[in-house]
Amino acid sequence: VYAGTIVALGNSLTAGLGVPEDQAYPAQLARRLKADGYTYRVVNAGISGETSSGALSRIDWVISSLKPQIVILETGANDGLRGLDPKLLEANLDRLVGTLTARNIQVILAGMMMLPNLGPDYTRTFGDIYPGIAAKHGVLFIPFFLEDVAGQAGLNQDDRLHPNADGYARIVETVYPIVVTAIQQ
Repeated sequence: VYAGTIVALGNSLTAGLGVPEDQAYPAQLARRLKADGYTYRVVNAGISGETSSGALSRIDWVISSLKPQIVILETGANDGLRGLDPKLLEANLDRLVGTLTARNIQVILAGMMMLPNLGPDYTRTFGDIYPGIAAKHGVLFIPFFLEDVAGQAGLNQDDRLHPNADGYARIVETVYPIVVTAIQQ
């Protein structure tokens, strides 16, 4: 019997593209929670290649079918990699977080930063969206989902974008204390 359900909603960084499913961060997070006595089901609802628009299109299904108490929302990297208008990302995140909080689901918003190749204005605008949305809705916030992983050769696959199993273990170190805070609230 589970105390509740945590849904990890995101793109390939959540799905665990390129690593066995049991090494993706949601599976590693589930093991860590269980080891520490938290009986929560952790569902990996990551879809590789998904944009924030895709996440928004399936949020009602996620809520109705998975019935989460907590959602770790990690989306937007593909918006940035495709050079989509940051205003679209901002509007989608606003609607996603608003939809979840309106149903009394706790949100942990995972912040993302963009590669510098789109220029400093885009990179800055993109990065500022996440703390703004978190503050507007008063939700828990992870400043940078890939903290201490991005740019580290030993923690990423050969594409330098997707973490390896060790990289996901490092992500769990970043995410875990925020998840415990959500559980205790």
